[in-house]
Amino acid sequence: MMKMKLVKTLLLLLCVKLFCYAVIGAPQTCPANNEDKCGDSDEWKGEFFPDIPKIKYEGPSSKNVLSFKWYNAEEEILGKKMKDWLRFSVAFWHTFRGTGADPFGAPTKYWPWEDGTNSLNMAKRRMRANFEFISKLGVDFWCFHDRDIAPDGKTLEESNANLDEVVALAQELQTKAKKRVLWGTAQLFMHPRYMHGAATSSELKVYAYAAAQVKKAIEVTHYLGGENYVFWGGREGYQSLLNTDMERELNHLARFFEAAVAYKKKIGFNGTFLIEPKPQEPTKHQYDWDAATSANFLRKYGLTGEFKLNIECNHATLSGHSCHHELETARINGLLGNIDANTGDPQVGWDTDQFLVDIQEATLIMLSVIRNGGLAPGGFNFDAKLRRESTDVEDLFIAHIVGMDTLARGLRNAAKLIEDGSLAELVRKRYQSFDTEIGAQIEAGKADFELLEKKVKEWGEPKVASAKQELAEMILQSVL
Repeated sequence: MMKMKLVKTLLLLLCVKLFCYAVIGAPQTCPANNEDKCGDSDEWKGEFFPDIPKIKYEGPSSKNVLSFKWYNAEEEILGKKMKDWLRFSVAFWHTFRGTGADPFGAPTKYWPWEDGTNSLNMAKRRMRANFEFISKLGVDFWCFHDRDIAPDGKTLEESNANLDEVVALAQELQTKAKKRVLWGTAQLFMHPRYMHGAATSSELKVYAYAAAQVKKAIEVTHYLGGENYVFWGGREGYQSLLNTDMERELNHLARFFEAAVAYKKKIGFNGTFLIEPKPQEPTKHQYDWDAATSANFLRKYGLTGEFKLNIECNHATLSGHSCHHELETARINGLLGNIDANTGDPQVGWDTDQFLVDIQEATLIMLSVIRNGGLAPGGFNFDAKLRRESTDVEDLFIAHIVGMDTLARGLRNAAKLIEDGSLAELVRKRYQSFDTEIGAQIEAGKADFELLEKKVKEWGEPKVASAKQELAEMILQSVL
């Protein structure tokens, strides 16, 4: 009897031991809300993209999909290297947090390094993937939202601690890879607290929370050596004027920006502040509708010396403009700071954030950039995402290669237009009547109505010349 009890006891201990080994050896999982800071190690065995080589320039005749056909980083165009004209950046949120989900469907992308959690360790693993990606792509910059790179906590203190931990790793990785932050920003639109807006919220406590979040985001952008900081007013607007005090909300937004400028100067952050115009979506009407609206806001509140604009091409089309129009509006107002390189679909009425592949549009974009003397300290950020149906890791590279080649080809075309001079000469001739003594008086503000009336009586009925639009279009097409 004693022997049987001993055997049973030993068997029980063996089962307990085996159960413990099974538990210890089982994959650890973390709740998405990050209540427990658990999860697998952020270390990844080997490369994240083992089948992808470093992307190189091989020229237009290359059939290698993992090569550049038009973007040759070190090649000089109009006295400046291509990489310095373009200053490409990868958007962390689309590239590493994009899931392929849309309002009608669940996520379609399941990258090998993801474990289904939003833990700190998972955030660190994504950051490691980010730097391997941009290193292989040959891009010098990256951009981020605070809540995309680090999980939101239950309190502001916990959120800040999470961000600090991930940013410390990012600083280590970018120093090693010799990469830089083009711009950082705070995500002030997803959390339910921002349902009425952030800086324009009707709730004082939400306004204060947004200020605290932006304060931290500016700090970490500064710590990472960011060259710019962006404000995108995702919910800074209204759904109905019936329940909105628009004047008060705009005043609050201006006070928010003033406080941000004061804090930037206090901590010695020398990066450029950027506002990103968008007409609507998610709100019915957003206060930074387009470049002209944003410029007017900055002038009214005396902020033109502190801010420039981050023009997103897809946002331009949503506001009823071309990207070229928005860039020129920003440029002639001295406010062109950065470009979010993407496009939309003319058959789809929302912000689809597609990679730019239209050579003509890219050429017009680069005309504005060249006229602006470049974008530095801004650049081109690929605020663009893979299509829902594109689910291979390789697609991440192909999409960026196409976007980079498109803008590089646009740069080459724009340089040809400028060097040829035909388009510039057409425009000069169109306005040559102002290159006269009376024209100079008008442009100097020295020609009053009495003088102009006198001249009309001398000249008689004016002859109006052709605008030669078709010729201008022919000249553009000649370089495409």
